[in-house]
Amino acid sequence: MARMQVGQLNRNCNFRMKKGGGRTSRIRRRKLFRCSVSRGVNESYKPEFIELKKWLKDRKFEDTNLIPACFPGTGRGLMSKTSLREGQMIISLPESCLITTDTVIRSYLGTYIAKWQPPPSPLLALCTFLVSEKHAGDQSLWKPYLEILPQAYTCPVCLEPEVVNLFPKPLKAKAEEQRARVQEFFSSSRDFFSSLQPLFSEAVESIFSYRALLWAWCTVNTRAVYVKHRQRQCFSTEPNTYALAPYLDLLNHSPEVQVKGAFNEETRCYEIRTASNCRKHEEVFICYGPHDNQRLLLEYGFVSIHNPHACVYVSEDILVKYLPTTDKQMNKKISILKDHDFIENLTFGWDGPSWRLLTALKLLCLEAEELVLVRVGLAQQQGQALLFPAATGKDALGGRSAGQHHSLPSSLLCLQGHLWKSGECVSVFKMQGLCEAFGRASGSTRGGGFAWPALSQSQKQSGV
Repeated sequence: MARMQVGQLNRNCNFRMKKGGGRTSRIRRRKLFRCSVSRGVNESYKPEFIELKKWLKDRKFEDTNLIPACFPGTGRGLMSKTSLREGQMIISLPESCLITTDTVIRSYLGTYIAKWQPPPSPLLALCTFLVSEKHAGDQSLWKPYLEILPQAYTCPVCLEPEVVNLFPKPLKAKAEEQRARVQEFFSSSRDFFSSLQPLFSEAVESIFSYRALLWAWCTVNTRAVYVKHRQRQCFSTEPNTYALAPYLDLLNHSPEVQVKGAFNEETRCYEIRTASNCRKHEEVFICYGPHDNQRLLLEYGFVSIHNPHACVYVSEDILVKYLPTTDKQMNKKISILKDHDFIENLTFGWDGPSWRLLTALKLLCLEAEELVLVRVGLAQQQGQALLFPAATGKDALGGRSAGQHHSLPSSLLCLQGHLWKSGECVSVFKMQGLCEAFGRASGSTRGGGFAWPALSQSQKQSGV
């Protein structure tokens, strides 16, 4: 048998290309893989969602646009059954499906709330109703909704102290404040819970435990939508704006989407419309607001990976660490910042330092004679109060959205004004070096090398 020469092919050899092994097939497989990764797994067949669908139908709600699904990265959410157009109504949830303070007043708790003094807060009324209905189990009219609620939450108030101790200092401080606030909420409510004993055969202490109230508080805090209610005399003067919205609250957050959501007084429904297109079988998102990751974790128990509002908080120790140690006025400067609530919510965002951080740095860089002028100006303005003008996005207090602004002492505004009117007082280059140092120390990905921002008047007034 003749040997084959190198480079020759035996004509009797049968070469076959493996089916689907070409470049086109590889590209197709990659697309299918990416699609399968982003596409959710339908969960509408699960018993809890079947029961929820029946329950909602009895209350005049049927959804033709969305179905429950589980998505990688976000977990349980809602998936589009068809392509959604910009401006299309995706959910119109009747008022009969909402849990509000009106729901609580019409329930067996109404009589007890009406006669309790001092009047309980709307938040306490809702939390009490949730705990009581959950305790009722199968007897609760709201069982189908309660069954799909999380049994536990990941907000910092629910985490073990050992975990909270691992947080950055600014976040740890906020988490501890949150825990103290909830504990005080529980302690101050125990007498009211005791007044409900005639409604239960078991001791109310075992029903309305701290753990039970914490679950209810997190449910309202993380899932309620904004619906303004008329003020009732049986409630305290705290804002009565909570509404739990079954099914609708399965929608997850994305900072990159825009939706329009509000309670329609004419249709008596909570309605959500898309502000952008959505393809079939994609997860449908809403936006909880322009929140940074610290606020998302504190209020909702998660962070957003690709968050355009992400920022790094600069703590007081880092603020002082990169300033001259020879400054004899440093303690007085820090005292001024603390007196005017200007030592917190100092941040680096994607575009560099915030206006609050720049203002704090400018005060900390003042010479002694310049500091005297500022203190005189502050003293002259003491005791007055002004409102920041309405603005979009976050205000100077860090994270409050438009419509939630609070009055601030004019001394704080005066502090900003005095510092920025005298721009010649401080070397811009000196401040820029400090900002770059802070950026590196805080871990900001864009702390150094940013262009010194030219802030508009509206930015200076709003403090963002």
